[in-house]
Amino acid sequence: MVEGACEASLLLEQPEDHSMMTFGPIPSRRLGRSLGINNIPPKICSYACVYCQLGRTPHMSIKRQHFYRPEILADRVRIRVEEVRAAGETIDYLCFVPDGEPTLDSNLGHEIELLRPLGVDIGVITNASLIWREDVRADLMGADWVSLKIDAVNEAVWRRIDRPHGKLEPASILEGILIFAESFRGRLVTETMLVEGLNDGAQLLEDLAHFLMKVQPEIAYLSVPTRPPAEHGVKAPDEAGITRAWSILSERLETVECLTGSEGDAFFSTGRIEEDLLSITSVHPMRLEAVRVLLARSGADWSVVQNLVDEGHLVQTEYGGESFFVRRLAPRTSSSAE
Repeated sequence: MVEGACEASLLLEQPEDHSMMTFGPIPSRRLGRSLGINNIPPKICSYACVYCQLGRTPHMSIKRQHFYRPEILADRVRIRVEEVRAAGETIDYLCFVPDGEPTLDSNLGHEIELLRPLGVDIGVITNASLIWREDVRADLMGADWVSLKIDAVNEAVWRRIDRPHGKLEPASILEGILIFAESFRGRLVTETMLVEGLNDGAQLLEDLAHFLMKVQPEIAYLSVPTRPPAEHGVKAPDEAGITRAWSILSERLETVECLTGSEGDAFFSTGRIEEDLLSITSVHPMRLEAVRVLLARSGADWSVVQNLVDEGHLVQTEYGGESFFVRRLAPRTSSSAE
Protein backbone atom coordinates (compact mmCIF):
# COMPACT_ATOMS: atom_id res chain seq x y z
CA MET A 1 0.00 0.00 0.00
CA VAL A 2 1.38 3.40 -0.97
CA GLU A 3 2.10 5.72 1.95
CA GLY A 4 -0.25 8.67 1.98
CA ALA A 5 -3.25 6.80 0.63
CA CYS A 6 -4.08 5.44 4.06
CA GLU A 7 -2.44 7.91 6.46
CA ALA A 8 -5.61 9.79 7.32
CA SER A 9 -7.41 6.57 8.23
CA LEU A 10 -4.66 5.64 10.69
CA LEU A 11 -5.35 8.57 13.01
CA LEU A 12 -7.71 6.61 15.17
CA GLU A 13 -10.31 7.57 17.72
CA GLN A 14 -9.73 6.17 21.19
CA PRO A 15 -10.93 2.54 21.23
CA GLU A 16 -13.89 1.75 23.44
CA ASP A 17 -12.18 -1.39 24.74
CA HIS A 18 -8.91 -0.22 26.24
CA SER A 19 -8.07 -3.73 27.47
CA MET A 20 -6.39 -4.38 24.12
CA MET A 21 -3.58 -2.06 25.17
CA THR A 22 -2.07 -4.56 27.63
CA PHE A 23 -1.61 -8.32 27.78
CA GLY A 24 -0.01 -10.73 30.19
CA PRO A 25 2.21 -10.93 32.03
CA ILE A 26 3.51 -13.80 29.97
CA PRO A 27 6.70 -15.85 30.22
CA SER A 28 9.21 -14.23 27.89
CA ARG A 29 12.29 -15.97 26.57
CA ARG A 30 14.22 -12.72 27.04
CA LEU A 31 12.53 -10.80 29.84
CA GLY A 32 11.14 -13.28 32.34
CA ARG A 33 7.61 -12.20 33.36
CA SER A 34 6.71 -9.55 30.81
CA LEU A 35 3.61 -7.37 30.70
CA GLY A 36 3.00 -6.51 27.07
CA ILE A 37 1.99 -3.04 25.93
CA ASN A 38 0.17 -2.75 22.61
CA ASN A 39 0.59 0.89 21.56
CA ILE A 40 -0.11 0.38 17.84
CA PRO A 41 -3.45 -0.59 16.25
CA PRO A 42 -3.21 -3.86 14.31
CA LYS A 43 -1.42 -4.16 12.02
CA ILE A 44 0.46 -1.00 11.08
CA CYS A 45 4.09 -1.60 10.34
CA SER A 46 7.05 -0.44 8.28
CA TYR A 47 7.89 -4.02 7.33
CA ALA A 48 5.96 -6.94 5.87
CA CYS A 49 8.27 -9.73 7.02
CA VAL A 50 7.80 -13.08 5.33
CA TYR A 51 7.87 -14.84 8.71
CA CYS A 52 5.57 -12.53 10.68
CA GLN A 53 3.33 -14.50 13.03
CA LEU A 54 0.65 -11.80 12.74
CA GLY A 55 0.23 -12.40 9.04
CA ARG A 56 0.62 -9.95 6.19
CA THR A 57 0.82 -6.20 6.75
CA PRO A 58 -2.31 -4.42 5.46
CA HIS A 59 -1.09 -0.94 6.44
CA MET A 60 2.48 -0.10 5.48
CA SER A 61 3.69 3.18 6.94
CA ILE A 62 6.83 5.00 8.04
CA LYS A 63 4.99 8.10 9.31
CA ARG A 64 5.04 8.57 13.08
CA GLN A 65 1.58 9.39 14.42
CA HIS A 66 -0.54 9.80 17.53
CA PHE A 67 -2.58 6.63 17.97
CA TYR A 68 -3.84 6.49 21.56
CA ARG A 69 -3.73 9.14 24.22
CA PRO A 70 -0.65 8.48 26.38
CA GLU A 71 -2.57 9.08 29.61
CA ILE A 72 -5.14 6.41 28.73
CA LEU A 73 -2.45 3.90 27.82
CA ALA A 74 -0.48 4.59 31.00
CA ASP A 75 -3.64 4.28 33.08
CA ARG A 76 -4.50 0.92 31.54
CA VAL A 77 -0.99 -0.35 32.28
CA ARG A 78 -1.19 0.93 35.86
CA ILE A 79 -4.51 -0.85 36.44
CA ARG A 80 -3.11 -4.09 35.05
CA VAL A 81 0.03 -3.86 37.18
CA GLU A 82 -2.09 -3.34 40.29
CA GLU A 83 -4.24 -6.37 39.40
CA VAL A 84 -1.20 -8.57 38.90
CA ARG A 85 0.43 -7.48 42.13
CA ALA A 86 -2.81 -7.98 44.04
CA ALA A 87 -2.84 -11.56 42.77
CA GLY A 88 0.62 -12.12 44.24
CA GLU A 89 2.38 -12.35 40.87
CA THR A 90 5.47 -10.51 39.71
CA ILE A 91 6.32 -8.47 36.63
CA ASP A 92 9.92 -8.20 35.50
CA TYR A 93 9.36 -5.88 32.56
CA LEU A 94 6.79 -3.64 30.95
CA CYS A 95 7.45 -4.25 27.27
CA PHE A 96 6.25 -2.36 24.20
CA VAL A 97 5.62 -5.21 21.77
CA PRO A 98 2.53 -4.26 19.76
CA ASP A 99 0.69 -5.56 16.69
CA GLY A 100 2.97 -3.43 14.54
CA GLU A 101 6.09 -1.31 14.88
CA PRO A 102 6.14 0.51 18.27
CA THR A 103 8.29 3.43 17.13
CA LEU A 104 5.56 4.51 14.70
CA ASP A 105 3.88 5.84 17.85
CA SER A 106 5.04 9.45 18.18
CA ASN A 107 4.02 9.36 21.86
CA LEU A 108 6.36 6.49 22.73
CA GLY A 109 8.84 8.61 24.68
CA HIS A 110 6.11 10.32 26.69
CA GLU A 111 4.45 6.99 27.43
CA ILE A 112 7.73 5.63 28.80
CA GLU A 113 7.97 8.65 31.10
CA LEU A 114 4.40 8.16 32.33
CA LEU A 115 5.13 4.53 33.21
CA ARG A 116 8.23 5.28 35.30
CA PRO A 117 6.33 5.71 38.61
CA LEU A 118 5.24 2.06 38.43
CA GLY A 119 8.78 1.05 39.34
CA VAL A 120 9.13 -1.67 36.70
CA ASP A 121 11.86 -1.79 34.05
CA ILE A 122 10.66 -0.87 30.56
CA GLY A 123 11.58 -2.64 27.33
CA VAL A 124 10.92 -1.96 23.65
CA ILE A 125 11.10 -4.55 20.89
CA THR A 126 11.55 -2.71 17.60
CA ASN A 127 12.41 -3.68 14.04
CA ALA A 128 14.81 -0.67 14.03
CA SER A 129 13.44 0.58 10.71
CA LEU A 130 12.98 4.15 11.99
CA ILE A 131 16.10 4.39 14.11
CA TRP A 132 17.69 6.66 11.52
CA ARG A 133 15.38 9.35 12.95
CA GLU A 134 16.77 11.41 15.81
CA ASP A 135 13.38 11.62 17.55
CA VAL A 136 13.02 7.84 17.52
CA ARG A 137 16.47 7.39 19.04
CA ALA A 138 15.59 9.98 21.69
CA ASP A 139 12.39 8.09 22.60
CA LEU A 140 14.23 4.77 22.86
CA MET A 141 16.85 6.33 25.13
CA GLY A 142 14.23 6.39 27.88
CA ALA A 143 13.87 2.60 27.96
CA ASP A 144 15.84 0.22 30.18
CA TRP A 145 16.07 -2.54 27.58
CA VAL A 146 15.86 -2.28 23.79
CA SER A 147 15.85 -5.08 21.23
CA LEU A 148 16.80 -4.15 17.66
CA LYS A 149 15.93 -6.51 14.84
CA ILE A 150 18.71 -7.02 12.32
CA ASP A 151 17.85 -9.87 9.96
CA ALA A 152 20.48 -9.04 7.35
CA VAL A 153 22.97 -6.34 6.42
CA ASN A 154 22.93 -7.33 2.75
CA GLU A 155 20.37 -5.05 1.06
CA ALA A 156 18.97 -7.61 -1.38
CA VAL A 157 18.46 -10.17 1.39
CA TRP A 158 16.98 -7.53 3.72
CA ARG A 159 14.42 -6.61 1.07
CA ARG A 160 13.52 -10.26 0.48
CA ILE A 161 13.05 -11.24 4.11
CA ASP A 162 11.74 -8.03 5.75
CA ARG A 163 10.00 -6.55 2.69
CA PRO A 164 10.36 -2.96 3.95
CA HIS A 165 8.39 0.14 3.08
CA GLY A 166 9.65 1.44 -0.24
CA LYS A 167 11.09 4.65 1.17
CA LEU A 168 13.35 2.95 3.71
CA GLU A 169 17.08 2.77 3.01
CA PRO A 170 19.24 0.11 4.69
CA ALA A 171 22.36 2.28 4.92
CA SER A 172 20.48 4.89 6.97
CA ILE A 173 19.06 2.21 9.28
CA LEU A 174 22.44 0.60 9.91
CA GLU A 175 24.01 4.00 10.58
CA GLY A 176 21.18 4.83 12.99
CA ILE A 177 21.74 1.58 14.83
CA LEU A 178 25.42 2.40 15.36
CA ILE A 179 24.63 5.93 16.54
CA PHE A 180 22.06 4.60 19.01
CA ALA A 181 24.34 1.83 20.27
CA GLU A 182 27.09 4.36 20.96
CA SER A 183 24.86 6.50 23.18
CA PHE A 184 22.36 4.11 24.79
CA ARG A 185 23.09 3.39 28.45
CA GLY A 186 20.49 0.69 29.00
CA ARG A 187 20.60 -2.96 28.01
CA LEU A 188 20.86 -3.31 24.23
CA VAL A 189 20.23 -6.62 22.47
CA THR A 190 19.76 -7.59 18.85
CA GLU A 191 17.59 -10.26 17.29
CA THR A 192 17.98 -12.02 13.97
CA MET A 193 15.28 -14.27 12.58
CA LEU A 194 16.87 -17.11 10.64
CA VAL A 195 14.92 -18.29 7.60
CA GLU A 196 16.12 -21.27 5.61
CA GLY A 197 17.45 -20.28 2.21
CA LEU A 198 17.17 -16.54 2.82
CA ASN A 199 19.63 -15.30 5.44
CA ASP A 200 21.28 -18.44 6.79
CA GLY A 201 24.20 -18.64 4.33
CA ALA A 202 27.71 -18.62 5.80
CA GLN A 203 28.87 -15.40 4.10
CA LEU A 204 25.67 -13.56 5.01
CA LEU A 205 26.19 -14.59 8.63
CA GLU A 206 29.83 -13.49 8.51
CA ASP A 207 28.74 -10.07 7.26
CA LEU A 208 26.10 -9.87 9.99
CA ALA A 209 28.62 -10.85 12.66
CA HIS A 210 31.03 -8.17 11.47
CA PHE A 211 28.34 -5.49 11.80
CA LEU A 212 27.14 -6.75 15.18
CA MET A 213 30.70 -6.58 16.42
CA LYS A 214 30.45 -2.80 15.93
CA VAL A 215 27.09 -2.67 17.72
CA GLN A 216 28.34 -4.76 20.66
CA PRO A 217 24.94 -5.87 21.98
CA GLU A 218 24.71 -7.38 25.44
CA ILE A 219 23.21 -10.44 23.75
CA ALA A 220 22.79 -11.24 20.07
CA TYR A 221 19.71 -13.43 19.79
CA LEU A 222 19.14 -15.86 16.95
CA SER A 223 15.52 -16.89 16.56
CA VAL A 224 13.61 -19.10 14.14
CA PRO A 225 9.99 -19.15 12.98
CA THR A 226 8.03 -21.13 15.58
CA ARG A 227 4.50 -20.08 14.64
CA PRO A 228 2.63 -20.01 11.31
CA PRO A 229 4.34 -17.32 9.19
CA ALA A 230 2.85 -14.75 6.85
CA GLU A 231 4.06 -16.57 3.74
CA HIS A 232 4.02 -20.20 2.67
CA GLY A 233 7.33 -22.02 2.50
CA VAL A 234 9.00 -20.08 5.31
CA LYS A 235 11.01 -22.55 7.39
CA ALA A 236 13.63 -22.54 10.10
CA PRO A 237 17.09 -23.84 9.25
CA ASP A 238 17.76 -27.33 10.53
CA GLU A 239 19.68 -27.91 13.76
CA ALA A 240 23.04 -27.97 11.97
CA GLY A 241 22.24 -24.64 10.30
CA ILE A 242 21.31 -23.04 13.61
CA THR A 243 24.50 -24.34 15.20
CA ARG A 244 26.54 -22.93 12.31
CA ALA A 245 24.91 -19.51 12.70
CA TRP A 246 25.53 -19.53 16.44
CA SER A 247 29.15 -20.54 15.96
CA ILE A 248 29.86 -17.86 13.33
CA LEU A 249 28.42 -15.09 15.51
CA SER A 250 30.08 -16.47 18.65
CA GLU A 251 33.50 -16.09 17.04
CA ARG A 252 33.03 -12.29 17.10
CA LEU A 253 30.53 -11.65 19.89
CA GLU A 254 30.69 -12.36 23.61
CA THR A 255 27.15 -13.69 24.07
CA VAL A 256 24.96 -15.30 21.42
CA GLU A 257 21.77 -17.13 22.33
CA CYS A 258 19.35 -19.15 20.24
CA LEU A 259 15.62 -18.75 20.73
CA THR A 260 14.37 -21.97 19.20
CA GLY A 261 12.01 -23.23 21.89
CA SER A 262 8.89 -21.93 23.57
CA GLU A 263 9.04 -19.12 26.11
CA GLY A 264 8.48 -21.54 28.99
CA ASP A 265 11.15 -23.94 27.77
CA ALA A 266 13.65 -21.11 27.57
CA PHE A 267 13.32 -19.61 31.02
CA PHE A 268 11.57 -21.93 33.45
CA SER A 269 13.58 -24.80 34.83
CA THR A 270 11.81 -27.91 36.06
CA GLY A 271 14.64 -28.78 38.44
CA ARG A 272 15.17 -32.12 36.62
CA ILE A 273 18.23 -32.76 34.50
CA GLU A 274 16.20 -33.74 31.42
CA GLU A 275 14.24 -30.53 31.44
CA ASP A 276 17.32 -28.49 32.30
CA LEU A 277 19.11 -29.88 29.25
CA LEU A 278 16.17 -29.16 26.98
CA SER A 279 15.82 -25.64 28.39
CA ILE A 280 19.47 -24.75 27.87
CA THR A 281 19.71 -26.25 24.39
CA SER A 282 16.64 -24.32 23.32
CA VAL A 283 18.62 -21.09 23.61
CA HIS A 284 22.25 -22.16 23.50
CA PRO A 285 23.86 -25.09 21.66
CA MET A 286 25.89 -27.04 24.22
CA ARG A 287 29.31 -28.44 23.52
CA LEU A 288 29.85 -32.09 24.41
CA GLU A 289 32.13 -31.22 27.32
CA ALA A 290 29.61 -28.72 28.73
CA VAL A 291 26.95 -31.44 28.72
CA ARG A 292 29.24 -33.78 30.60
CA VAL A 293 29.97 -31.11 33.23
CA LEU A 294 26.27 -30.45 33.74
CA LEU A 295 25.58 -34.16 34.14
CA ALA A 296 28.34 -34.49 36.72
CA ARG A 297 27.05 -31.55 38.75
CA SER A 298 23.56 -33.07 38.71
CA GLY A 299 24.75 -36.53 39.71
CA ALA A 300 23.40 -38.00 36.45
CA ASP A 301 25.03 -40.26 33.89
CA TRP A 302 25.17 -40.27 30.10
CA SER A 303 22.03 -42.37 29.81
CA VAL A 304 19.98 -39.21 30.37
CA VAL A 305 21.39 -37.63 27.22
CA GLN A 306 21.15 -40.87 25.25
CA ASN A 307 17.47 -41.23 26.15
CA LEU A 308 16.75 -37.67 25.00
CA VAL A 309 18.53 -38.36 21.71
CA ASP A 310 16.74 -41.69 21.23
CA GLU A 311 13.38 -40.07 21.93
CA GLY A 312 14.07 -37.34 19.37
CA HIS A 313 14.29 -34.43 21.82
CA LEU A 314 18.00 -33.71 21.37
CA VAL A 315 20.11 -33.72 18.21
CA GLN A 316 23.88 -34.11 18.09
CA THR A 317 25.56 -32.09 15.35
CA GLU A 318 29.14 -31.41 14.30
CA TYR A 319 30.63 -28.02 13.44
CA GLY A 320 34.18 -26.75 13.41
CA GLY A 321 35.55 -30.05 14.65
CA GLU A 322 33.40 -30.00 17.78
CA SER A 323 30.27 -31.86 18.81
CA PHE A 324 27.18 -29.91 19.88
CA PHE A 325 23.78 -30.80 21.28
CA VAL A 326 20.75 -28.81 20.16
CA ARG A 327 17.11 -29.24 21.02
CA ARG A 328 15.20 -30.64 18.07
CA LEU A 329 12.74 -28.24 16.51
CA ALA A 330 9.09 -29.08 16.18
CA PRO A 331 8.33 -31.09 13.04
CA ARG A 332 8.09 -28.90 9.97
CA THR A 333 4.59 -28.66 8.61
CA SER A 334 2.98 -26.58 5.91
CA SER A 335 2.03 -23.06 6.97
CA SER A 336 -1.37 -22.94 5.31
CA ALA A 337 -3.80 -20.58 6.98
CA GLU A 338 -6.29 -22.08 9.39
